[in-house]
Amino acid sequence: MTTLAAPRRRPSMGRVFLFSLLVGAGAVLAIAWVEHVPRPVAQAPFRARPLSPGIAVTAQLEPGQMSAIASRYRTVVDIRPDGEDAGQPSSDAMRDAATRAGLGFDYVPVPHGDIPEAAVRRLAGAMSANQGQVLLYCRSGRRAARTWALAEAERPGGWPADRILAAVKEAGQDAQDLRPRIEAAIAARGAAR
Repeated sequence: MTTLAAPRRRPSMGRVFLFSLLVGAGAVLAIAWVEHVPRPVAQAPFRARPLSPGIAVTAQLEPGQMSAIASRYRTVVDIRPDGEDAGQPSSDAMRDAATRAGLGFDYVPVPHGDIPEAAVRRLAGAMSANQGQVLLYCRSGRRAARTWALAEAERPGGWPADRILAAVKEAGQDAQDLRPRIEAAIAARGAAR
């Protein structure tokens, strides 16, 4: 005697739809959870480029880089104004990180466009007060290098214009458009003697 197996029931379209909906919702929730879990952010090594003995320039820094910076520098100068870009660390966050790493910190914000004379004087003061290894930064390093060029031009005993402009170029930036202002500052420092 042979027994016949009962015919298999096919799942209804409603059950298939419900199963698919649950699997899809579970996948979306899993992806959302994975994306929400904070992961350590790898800090790219900073690339400092020398401008003059004891002074270098770099692009935007992160608070987590301050310990590595402290092994080579004594002071960090933030040239970038707060709030310029979403996600940019504030000068207060950078100051706190620098202090924890044993670094000095100065904030000399320079907007895009013309470099204010007051910022040039503030940077000159920060560099002279922090004799030793000073690291300047802004978003790309451009404003920092250009502000340094103007401060160097005003510094008593500072470099001549060609040497200042060559240093900025060697640091990967350009300040040729500042030559008239640099030369005027050099002439003024000579006249002040």
